[in-house]
Amino acid sequence: MIIQKVAILLVLMVLSSEKYLVAQIGILRNEISLNGAWQIEESLDSLDVPTKFNHTVNVPGLVNMSIPSFPNVDEYESPEMVWDRINIVKPSIYDPNAGGSNQKRNFFWYRRSFVVDKTTQKAFVKVNKAQFGSKVWLNGHLLGENDGCYTSKVYDATGSIKPGTNELLIRVGAHPGMLPKKVNFIIDFEKAKWTPGLYDNVSLILTNNPVIEYVQVAPLIWKSKAIIQTKIKNYGGTTSFNLSHKVYTWKERKAVSTFKSKIIHLNKGEEIVALDTIDIPDMKLWSPESPFLYVAETNTGGDKMVTRFGMREFKFETATKRAYLNGKIIYLRGSNITLHRFFEDSLCNALPWNEKWLQKLLVDTPKLMNWNSFRFCIGPVPERWFEIADEAGLLIQNEFAIWTLLMQNSYFKNKNTDELTSQFQEWLKDGLNHPSVVLWDANNETLDDLFNDKIIPSVRPLDISNRPWENSFNRPNGSNDPVENHPYLFNRGFYHWNKDQSFKPADLEQMLAIPDLGDFVRTGHPIIINEYGWIWVNRNGQPTMFTKRIFDHYLGKEQTPDKVFKFYAYYIAGLTEYWRAYRNFAGVLHFTYLTYSNSNAFTSDNFVDVEKVILEPYFQDYVRESFKPLGVYLNFWQPKMKGGTKREFTVMMINDEYVDHEGTLTLSFLDENKNELKKVSQRFNVPSLGQNTYFFNVEIPDSKGKCEVRAVAASVGSTEPTLSRRETIIE
Repeated sequence: MIIQKVAILLVLMVLSSEKYLVAQIGILRNEISLNGAWQIEESLDSLDVPTKFNHTVNVPGLVNMSIPSFPNVDEYESPEMVWDRINIVKPSIYDPNAGGSNQKRNFFWYRRSFVVDKTTQKAFVKVNKAQFGSKVWLNGHLLGENDGCYTSKVYDATGSIKPGTNELLIRVGAHPGMLPKKVNFIIDFEKAKWTPGLYDNVSLILTNNPVIEYVQVAPLIWKSKAIIQTKIKNYGGTTSFNLSHKVYTWKERKAVSTFKSKIIHLNKGEEIVALDTIDIPDMKLWSPESPFLYVAETNTGGDKMVTRFGMREFKFETATKRAYLNGKIIYLRGSNITLHRFFEDSLCNALPWNEKWLQKLLVDTPKLMNWNSFRFCIGPVPERWFEIADEAGLLIQNEFAIWTLLMQNSYFKNKNTDELTSQFQEWLKDGLNHPSVVLWDANNETLDDLFNDKIIPSVRPLDISNRPWENSFNRPNGSNDPVENHPYLFNRGFYHWNKDQSFKPADLEQMLAIPDLGDFVRTGHPIIINEYGWIWVNRNGQPTMFTKRIFDHYLGKEQTPDKVFKFYAYYIAGLTEYWRAYRNFAGVLHFTYLTYSNSNAFTSDNFVDVEKVILEPYFQDYVRESFKPLGVYLNFWQPKMKGGTKREFTVMMINDEYVDHEGTLTLSFLDENKNELKKVSQRFNVPSLGQNTYFFNVEIPDSKGKCEVRAVAASVGSTEPTLSRRETIIE
């Protein structure tokens, strides 16, 4: 592995050497990537700039990929993690001063050089994301700093850049403890390691006046138009110019329409926000089935910015409790990605920045699993992830990295809420033009009036597309905003916080699939289930520290990896069918597709080979069936049944598609060798977006032993049926 890392870095060092970074300065904007190999060194003091750099690391990436490596680089215990590991055993009191760093360093310093042939009127350095905080110098001049860990920051480098060789220096905190106490960083009660680094793109922007500071494109699909919002600032002398826009298709580069404003006059230092409406003739909508993309080229005569966007509208309606994409109901089916937990996985390395790996992770495998959506949970992803989601047609619930559990109205008492609001503003700006981002998520499992009273109302108007907001366990902010629900069933009766409750799978036969987790669900608003299960298994087939007692109860000493994996897949698939079948939820998202896996992990993902993006076979088999657009739920969970007796079996069917499905629904009984003992069939018909329930009154085969009961729906014209399976014993 070390040899591989060295080889990668040697290639990157060649590709990013100075002669390849000479900027060919034209009239308009040049954005030059500063990604590649950087030098890196450590320090204890904030002002102790290293004189020698003996390590190399790739950008974007993390410091734990440095060559040679730094010892103890991710070792930091957050107060939340310390509390959680105690609380899982017995009730404990949260101590905000618990934990701390186990490293003999506080800062890392990144350094690299680049060459420009001549300067322009304006120059900027953009750091897309850095943790923990960033402070930037160019040629010894301080450009500024940013305490945010998951938003971009643009630094004005105009007075510091020079023709020829330039030296860029970026300092990041070595651990979260170096952030000011007033600042929020990623709050995760289950994260054991905290790795610093420039984990997103770094670039140099060279341009002339007047400068485009940002562009936001908001589709008006019902009018075949788009609103283009442009913020422009004049850093030079008084100027007059025409603002123009040109829209063309992304792949074909086919011209669509143009716009040119009246003459705009700006004095020195003056800025404006322009709102222009441009026609999109022969409009093609963006959707999971057809993720068609456009590009808007915005020009001031001195600066030009290119913005990619999609023509789509996404919303929820409380009246129907449904999600709508482009005016049509859409059911969200998918999973979660907790990338910042994966950062501490031993197999993470450079995978999150590997294009082939990302293609399999975000495009190929979701299609295989019948998923159309993800929640990016408890930590942001690099910009490239959103770009791929745009191109793949994924629907993203974009969550701000806050998770305070149930510390109601207490966690942010001593935080600077103005700073937090500012971070939310920057977070929105980073994601506004991605059609894949369809839902802003203010926090995860958090109870605090701050978000509904201040933060969401402050930042919501920035999004002229008016996307919906999800506010976790708090009151929904808007009249049509959804709420999230985490109906964990398998944990009931196993932990001190719910020891008086119990759950048996057979309870599902009589339970209605409705939320029961507090006042927030009694709003009547649309509900998204984006977590459920609580039976996580590590990639080696061992239960996690959260779930060991559950597997001990159900499997006892029979905990071979094969049995553990099958138990997980079997019940997650059954729960997925159950939550979908009753149509009480706008979306069902499994938790979780990508995270860490180790002996101290609370949760885990479902890969047997995460480097090759290979899912555990039982999970792929069972859970893939449970997420098919034509859904089948066999409402039978009895551990035993008596042979030779009659029983009624209920099969619920749903249809997520805009086509009618009809065909044959078969109920069959198989012995443990998969030999068919009996089968009965009837015709089914489930209309577009509809649901139906079918009943089978059958005599149980008089064949003692293990039995699998199957409900199989074979739709006319479809090459693949949908399968629901239950295991029982015939006595």
